[in-house]
Amino acid sequence: MSMPLDISESDQAILARIAPYTMTSVERQSALIEAVRYLIRRRVPGCIVECGVWRGGSAMAAMLALLNAGISDRNIYLYDTFEGMTPPTEADKTFDGIAASTHLQHDAHRTGHYWCVAGIEDVRNNVFSTGYPGDRIQLVQGPVEETLPAQSPSDDIALLRLDTDWYQSTKHELIHLFPKLSPGGVLIVDDYGHWQGAKQAVDEYFAGLAETYYTHRIDYTGRLIIKA
Repeated sequence: MSMPLDISESDQAILARIAPYTMTSVERQSALIEAVRYLIRRRVPGCIVECGVWRGGSAMAAMLALLNAGISDRNIYLYDTFEGMTPPTEADKTFDGIAASTHLQHDAHRTGHYWCVAGIEDVRNNVFSTGYPGDRIQLVQGPVEETLPAQSPSDDIALLRLDTDWYQSTKHELIHLFPKLSPGGVLIVDDYGHWQGAKQAVDEYFAGLAETYYTHRIDYTGRLIIKA
């Protein structure tokens, strides 16, 4: 794995450890780790929430960053079907116009990376391997359209990472979870620059708010917003 020269040895160790469990870029993972440190320094209250977990790599990065800072009392909520992607809609296509359904149809056996299949026990074992307290980790199984808002976190959210790719799920997550994000909290959207539906969901949601937010580019697809 090629690392930018400015990444510290401790962060490189995290990135190397989670590499088998994530499909996101070094830049996005590094931004996630930096976001966790920012939340600690600013004392932003709340839990860490991820929607779209795959094998748990991003959650592991956040947990390891917390542990490196001597923190193990933030709750972690991980939402996923743990059975692969839900069906896309017509809004879900790449920016060169290829429908998401086309990509998925090319892998009818659901073994390729587009389906993002990872069982709940596999994910549980991976995230528990970090040493983060198991009683602080909640795995919520099912499509987010079915689990939210009924199984929303009871506490405020400090970090909200969205990686379910599609328009409907991303919009649903924003509607039900962004209001719970603490002032100064961080929103990371993994697929804003890859799937048109994810971008549409984000743009529509924020267009309806009274506040104006700056969407920071992490890499070609990842975006980060700090809540006012």
